[in-house]
Amino acid sequence: METFIHAYSWVDIRFLLQGLWVTIYVSLISIALSFVVGLILGLIRYMKIKYLSAIVGFIIDIIRNLPLLLIIFFTYFGLPQLGIVTNPTSASITALVIFEGAMLAEIVRSGIGSVDPGQMEGARSNGMSYSQAMYHVVIPQALHNMIPALLSQFVSLVKDTSLATIIVLPELLYHAQIIYSQNTTYLIPHIIEMDPDYIFFVQQGDNAEGTKANIENFITENPAWSQLTAVKEGRVHMMEKSLFALKPNDRWGEAYEQLEGILANE
Repeated sequence: METFIHAYSWVDIRFLLQGLWVTIYVSLISIALSFVVGLILGLIRYMKIKYLSAIVGFIIDIIRNLPLLLIIFFTYFGLPQLGIVTNPTSASITALVIFEGAMLAEIVRSGIGSVDPGQMEGARSNGMSYSQAMYHVVIPQALHNMIPALLSQFVSLVKDTSLATIIVLPELLYHAQIIYSQNTTYLIPHIIEMDPDYIFFVQQGDNAEGTKANIENFITENPAWSQLTAVKEGRVHMMEKSLFALKPNDRWGEAYEQLEGILANE
């Protein structure tokens, strides 16, 4: 009971609410922008404009078949290589707009296609231009047909924001993971169950020796850890903060070399 109350202390709840606000912020902006992008691309694909519709359709099909995680990686790590500066929030929004925009484009195209062709013919016979008939007659009916699919896609978008934890977006799930990992009462049972071959600690403070001593004391004071394969065989390693901190790091090559050296020696 004490552990439960501690897990839901006001400090933790406030921290979770901060993450919830980021989730809502990213979701709302992504929903608005992706709907606009999807509507435009869906119209272009439906109208069968020579060459343009085929090119747009090809791009949409490629994006729809790419993992969202790959797009998030590209917007966060790839765009800076092209001179476009990003941060976790802008990269997440960009990735979600690209991915969900392609999904919504197909929903829009299908929604317009579901409207009886007679509606367009009737509007044109009454003197409306193609664009007027599309705007005033076809699209309103198409949007009504699209509502279930749009709502489903928007819910999916909100859930997909959790993938951005991989680039350290401080959203709800990321904050929950931080709270979870800070309490060894929650962490130890999962580590014991997995019984890893290697255990890596990443230095967080500036005192490397002090951190190493704390780790040794922690292992000594928790008998359950002594049963782990990694502890028995001496495969517990503390990794340098400047190499393995969770942020874009120009020294990633050195980090991989250090890991390779540890694995090669054992």
